[in-house]
Amino acid sequence: MQRLVLTVALMGSLTAVHNVVQAEVVRATDSGFAVKHQVDVSMPPPAAWAALSDIGRWWDGVHSFSGDARNLSLDPRVGGCFCEKLGMYAGVQHMTVIHAQPPKLLRLAGAMGPLQEFAVTGSLTWQIEAGGGGSRITVQYTASGYADRPMSEWAPLVDSVLVGQMERLARFINTGSPDDAKAGAKQPR
Repeated sequence: MQRLVLTVALMGSLTAVHNVVQAEVVRATDSGFAVKHQVDVSMPPPAAWAALSDIGRWWDGVHSFSGDARNLSLDPRVGGCFCEKLGMYAGVQHMTVIHAQPPKLLRLAGAMGPLQEFAVTGSLTWQIEAGGGGSRITVQYTASGYADRPMSEWAPLVDSVLVGQMERLARFINTGSPDDAKAGAKQPR
């Protein structure tokens, strides 16, 4: 049953790719994979960088250990943490910032989500470039190592999660809300 729910959720993610300019599994082998996505947003690079850094406001809490994105934080400087608070002394270090060049490049190292429990390492790179009156944001995640199944089977799962996150980031930057329903809705006065 749990596998059916995950499959349906992933299929929904794959069909909602209207904001993503380019989305693809670049390559996938039994030992590793690379995925890449691009999206155009309406704000210039410094504002896009600030929004990216405010990860607890746009990341989908479904893809967190606590289920609540407000527990996520991202310190966008070298040595900074993409972390999640789980309780007073409990938490998760999702990734570590290994290269920061505001407002152009942010690179993190670590295994995302369920890949943490395996002998997997990864590199997540966010690039922000001026263009089209706003910015083009490119994210690439490359991972390799040993897991419970070939890494090529993990690639489409990770890819679909990143598609959803890019859509949420784009909506957050363009409308102030990462959610579909709120994106077009007017706020009550």
